[in-house]
Amino acid sequence: MSSENGSDEIPVDLSSENGSDEIPVDLSSENGSDEIPVDLSSENEPESDGSFEQSKPTEISIEELSKLLELEKQKVLEHEEELKHVLADFQNLNRKTQSDIENGVNAKVDEFVLDFLKIYDDFVRAKEVFSERKINTIGLDSILKNMDSLLKKYHVIPIDALGEIFDPNFHEAISVITDPDLDDNTITKEIRKGYISHERVVRPTLVEISKKG
Repeated sequence: MSSENGSDEIPVDLSSENGSDEIPVDLSSENGSDEIPVDLSSENEPESDGSFEQSKPTEISIEELSKLLELEKQKVLEHEEELKHVLADFQNLNRKTQSDIENGVNAKVDEFVLDFLKIYDDFVRAKEVFSERKINTIGLDSILKNMDSLLKKYHVIPIDALGEIFDPNFHEAISVITDPDLDDNTITKEIRKGYISHERVVRPTLVEISKKG
């Protein structure tokens, strides 16, 4: 269709009904609302990767750090003291346990030694009786020699008391004689031999002592 001036352009009447040149704009949305949808997203806004932004670490003053360090030092000292007490208790318990074990073993050893010495005394008395009656004691001598070797092997040592001054730690006096030529408490006779086992007196020597009068 050609216009009057020979141009192919189609004339558009931009005039409104009220004679205004403004072009009417329909602001209503498809759902009947008068609100105009506005896209507030920026084209240059970076896309979020879904991670939270890390907060900046809180700054701590030197004074606060010093206080924290002192508190930690105090805790270390307290733990050291506790450890020392626990270690001391353990050492005491260990010593007590070892002492109890040793005492228990020593008590059993001493009990055995005392029973053995009773048998030994019987052989000694038998030898004395045989000797008085002029009976051959070679067999008894051999037995006593073996018993002496056994006692020595296990560190059971006889206490030599004759002529010594009475010592209540090693001797037990059951008889007293008067002798002005001897010092008081001089042992004049061994009535029963005493013995020491591992520096312990398992049986004191029964003795006779002297007095000047």
